[in-house]
This record gives sequence, structure tokens and C-alpha cells, in this order.
Amino acid sequence: MANTSTNLPKNKLIAIVGETGSGKSGLALALAERYGGEIICADSRTVYEGMDIGTAKPSAADQQRVPHHLLDIVRPDQPYNASDFKAHAEAVMRAIWARGHTAFLVGGTGLYVDAVIYDYAFRPAHAADEREKLENLSVEALQSVLKERDIELPENDQNPRHLIRAIETNGAVAVKKGLMPGSIVIGLKVPGSELERRIEQRVDTMLAAGLETEVRQLAERYGWATDAMTAVGYAEWRPYLAGAGSLQDVRQNIITHTIQYAKRQRTWFKRNKNIQWVESAEEADKIVARFVSEGPQKAE
Repeated sequence: MANTSTNLPKNKLIAIVGETGSGKSGLALALAERYGGEIICADSRTVYEGMDIGTAKPSAADQQRVPHHLLDIVRPDQPYNASDFKAHAEAVMRAIWARGHTAFLVGGTGLYVDAVIYDYAFRPAHAADEREKLENLSVEALQSVLKERDIELPENDQNPRHLIRAIETNGAVAVKKGLMPGSIVIGLKVPGSELERRIEQRVDTMLAAGLETEVRQLAERYGWATDAMTAVGYAEWRPYLAGAGSLQDVRQNIITHTIQYAKRQRTWFKRNKNIQWVESAEEADKIVARFVSEGPQKAE
């Protein structure tokens, strides 16, 4: 989908980020309810229909309390990326602002959040037929194509995916602008040991809620080849459903992979100097109250 960002209205956007299991969704729900906001879910998996339990998608009750947007907008077998999300999120923001409400952008998919708040200009999309040909080439062959076309090698010149994208885009790079006017970014910080405890508890809750049935139904309908089914909470079931391993193995793998994913999220967000980190809902509320009444505040 093409990048459609042009002169977004100068209205208020509050981004709330953090690792999976940090409590950011609950925080956003309470703040949006208090300040008359609507929530845009910035999650690369909750966009998919039917992926409810394993993604901890907001419940029907939560969605009744506060409007939530960009949930269940594509099937698991349909392609979807950060550029698509950016275009959809911007359209939703305009509609929220037109209603006189504040937009809350909430999620742990760092690229989706950054694409909106920093107005990313994404590289051109690839042609499927050329991608298939390039994927059959070795790293050395891909490097040769780049040299023949006088395209600078990407920083990670041993990664086939990076080499292919450099060829497809003729060396173009994504452009990141400054923080969007009228916006703030709040990060919810949770100690590592506490986060791991929450993740383990969360996985057990998902299992009790019927995650296995959800995964079976999705695998039967869409198969395992789709990008959506590579998500943590879903991919771990593949060996088990094929007759290998135990349910306990699945549980432990989901916990381990979720903790690893949370660490990658933490690394991503730590690089963002615009994030105002808080450790409680009370701290976040004070920042939002000032912002809604006065405008953006610099982190102390």
C-alpha cells in the first residue's frame, strides 16, 4: 500500500509502548477512557482475524469501554506490513480527530509505532516474480548483482533478505522524520523478573482459554506457510500438532520465546530518546493530563 501521509492535522497523539506483558494495553484503556480517547492497536499480529487468544487481543468488553481500531482487518493468509499499517493508522487518526477525540497509539511492534510517529517514508514494494528469482540466488550472487548495478551494499551484506531489498529498491532506504507534532511517547517500564512472571502467567491463561483449539483451527484453514503463523504463541504448536513433543514442551517454548521477544522489544524502545518512561499508571496519568491541557512535555 502506498504511503499516504501528507499534512496530517495538528491534533494530539499519545503513543504508549512497552514489552509484551508490561501492562501497556490496560494502561492505555484506562487513560483513553478517562480522557475521551480512542485506541489504535499497533501490533503486527492483532491485525489478523481469528488470532485472538495467542495475541492477547483486547476483549469484547474492553472494546465496548473504548473504541479500538485496526483489529481483525486482514486474514492470516494476506500480506500486511508496516507501510500498510501506517496508511491505515493515519486514516484512523484523522477520523478520531474529526470526532474531537485524542488518539492513543498502543502496542509493542516498534516499527509500526515508529512508522506513524516519525512519519516513515518506506521503500518501494517489491515485485513478486523478481523476489522469487532473487530468493534462489546465493549471497555471493546477490552481492554481484548489487555491484553490477552500482548499488552500495547494505550494512549487513551477508543477510540475503537485506541484499534482496537493496536490489529491489535500487539502494533506496526508508526515511525517518522527526517526532510528529502534537504527540508524546510514554513507555511503561517493568522489572525483568516481574515481566517474566507475568509472561508465564499470561501463557498459562492463554492455554486455559483454548489456545490449542485456536491454533488447530488456524492451521487447518491457512496452513503453516503464512507469515502470521510464524508468530510466537503459534509456531511452537507445529511439532506438537504433527505428533512430536508434549504440551509441556509447547508451553515452555512459548514462554521462552515470548521472553526473548520482550528483550528484543526492550532493545528497540531503549534507542528511542523521545520515550518518557514511567513505572506506574499514576506517573503516566500526570504526563497525559499535562499534555492534553498544555501540549507536549520534555522528559525530565
